[in-house]
Amino acid sequence: MTAVGDTKELVLTEDVTRTQLVQYSGASGDYNPLHSDERFATEVAGYPSIFAHGMLTMGMTGRVLTDWFGPEAVLTYGARFVSQVWPGDRLVATATVTGVDGDVAEVTIATRNQAGDVVLSATATVRTA
Repeated sequence: MTAVGDTKELVLTEDVTRTQLVQYSGASGDYNPLHSDERFATEVAGYPSIFAHGMLTMGMTGRVLTDWFGPEAVLTYGARFVSQVWPGDRLVATATVTGVDGDVAEVTIATRNQAGDVVLSATATVRTA
């Protein structure tokens, strides 16, 4: 039985790699050079490095829901991109049940990097039965 306050933590990745970013570019069709061209990201755009696609982080974060409740149970899922995810980052998602109405639960999710900084915050509704 799912109850308010239940939590699940999931390590999404120990190390975001540049290869993952390039692979995601190919899979998504998002070839923005901020995610793959170090020179463009640093010299043209002024960032310290290339960084992950927000949707890659969102997709990885969704695993905490699908691992916990199953993919078929996810009714809604939305996220806010809080800060960049850099190559080398370790990402951990923590999902917390904030409400239950019958067999539907409201869940909040925070994905943090190795420094404990929230990089993505999300909400979802899931079927629990």
